[in-house]
Amino acid sequence: MGVRRAAKGTGEFLTELVGEAVGEVILGLLACALLGCLALITYLSWSFSPRLTVAGAGLLGLFLAHGAWRIFRDPAKGRRRRGLAGVTAAGFTLTAAAGVFLLIYGAGCGCA
Repeated sequence: MGVRRAAKGTGEFLTELVGEAVGEVILGLLACALLGCLALITYLSWSFSPRLTVAGAGLLGLFLAHGAWRIFRDPAKGRRRRGLAGVTAAGFTLTAAAGVFLLIYGAGCGCA
């Protein structure tokens, strides 16, 4: 009985170890792909029109700043975020999550 339990425990450990290693590789590749796509989008937009690229970056900055302001501001009682406030808050949350993801997994990318 003790040998079976030890073999089962070892098998579970190895399965978990391989699963974590594969997960790390997939997340690392995803981070590299995301960084590559962001660089390609920036390059192509700058090639098309530098003025529009700067204007778009400014608008994106305003969008994200409004979302951050809405998230970190105390909402009035009984009011939810609706319309533009909800969209900007969701956009900021998604961008912040992507930024944390890239900070964690993109730092070891080795593609830069």
